Amino acid sequence: MKPVWKVVGWVSGALGAAVAGAAVAQTAKVSHERKTAIDSLADEPLGQLRPDRESTVAADDGVPISVEEVDPGDGGEADITVVLVHGFALDRRCWHFQRKDLEELIDPRVHQVLYDQRSHGRSGRSAPENSTIDQLALDLDSVIRSVVPNGPLVLVGHSMGGMTIMALAEKEPELFAERVRGVALIGTAAGAVGGAGLPKSVLSRYNPVTLGIGRLAGVQPAFVEWVRKGTKTLTWSGIRALAFGDRKVAPSLVDLMEKMINGTAVKVLTEFLETLGTHDRYKALAGLRHCEVLILSGDADKLTPFSHAERMAEEMPHATLVRAPGAGHMVMMEQADLVNDHLVALIERCATDRGESRKKWWRRA
Repeated sequence: MKPVWKVVGWVSGALGAAVAGAAVAQTAKVSHERKTAIDSLADEPLGQLRPDRESTVAADDGVPISVEEVDPGDGGEADITVVLVHGFALDRRCWHFQRKDLEELIDPRVHQVLYDQRSHGRSGRSAPENSTIDQLALDLDSVIRSVVPNGPLVLVGHSMGGMTIMALAEKEPELFAERVRGVALIGTAAGAVGGAGLPKSVLSRYNPVTLGIGRLAGVQPAFVEWVRKGTKTLTWSGIRALAFGDRKVAPSLVDLMEKMINGTAVKVLTEFLETLGTHDRYKALAGLRHCEVLILSGDADKLTPFSHAERMAEEMPHATLVRAPGAGHMVMMEQADLVNDHLVALIERCATDRGESRKKWWRRA
């Protein structure tokens, strides 16, 4: 849901808005800011970590889903699997800091599964009619069945990834009763998307702006992508302003975010807008009653404001609600230490659940 604001910008450009002069001025401004900013992560290999295994899982409609696995760093046997599910217009690289820290856990040891949602990252392109949260839930189920068919699970979802987990809980309640011990919902919403934050009309395919870019991307995809590239600097500045809470966020984080968004075709973005705008899964939260639940959101999130987290917590009084002060939508990148501390605490609780804490259910391949 994050780049809906970008869609509006692309439409304006594609329809002939006079952005050239503004782009030149903005380019100079952004270039100066990037050169003078202190980048504490300049030496961090963001998005470049190598997995232990990569594979492809076929979704039920045949779309290839790209998956990677990460074993415990000390070579020991894993106690629990954590599946990380990214959001709209991103890919699995957004979990860089979580992937690093969870690999180093010893008690419990964690087997990590990360994958790219359909039409995102390295996964295959979906048919427009299957660009839905319901289908994403089926994809998650396929990944679990293929890659980690046994043993306890913790599911971690950001933004549309959190919605994917909710939809799976609605479809497969027995999975959550039997295997899913914990769920982390990060920067996400159970419904009323657009009720706070972005206007709901922007998230509707019936909005003339959204409808216009969808049609244009369908008949002139190369032109739309050309316009997108032409406003690249404006995009960088917009990403920093709308995805992060702190304007002093490390420029390399904005760079990674920009790479992920720009790696997703404009047509894909428009195809998912309807499912995001109609998302309503408050009833599905009942399926998480057997799980440890962490709800975490930044209180400077402009895309899924903290009020969404509070509403979900009202529906799940057993959940742990965490406010990340000053953090924006990309809280797991912006305040990685805070997020990781709470994720580790969740995993530790889940690993000692149901009297099976030290059962070695998984063997390294």
